[in-house]
Amino acid sequence: MEKLVRDRIPEIVARDRGEMPTFRVADASEYRELLAEKLREETLEYLESRKPEELADILEVIRHLGRAHGLTPGEIEDIRRKKARARGGFEQRIVMNFPEPETGKTIGDRRA
Repeated sequence: MEKLVRDRIPEIVARDRGEMPTFRVADASEYRELLAEKLREETLEYLESRKPEELADILEVIRHLGRAHGLTPGEIEDIRRKKARARGGFEQRIVMNFPEPETGKTIGDRRA
């Protein structure tokens, strides 16, 4: 099984196991795909554990995904701010019901 790991993981594994693990360097297009999969992995880890430190892993992956798309962390933040100005953030904790397209039932409505 292959998966994207942090840069120092081969070194840490070699120190702990006494031998260098096999690894390779992904090309640019594969790297973006691996980062997307890593984002899924890290997000699931957070969702399962609810540990705040998992958010740092998600943020690390997002920063590298942004870089793979030619964006700096500052540019990502600028985009975030622009969207927050236009649509708001999540501070008000608004939960909205949306009708399901085929049935007209409300998503999240237990009575439907």
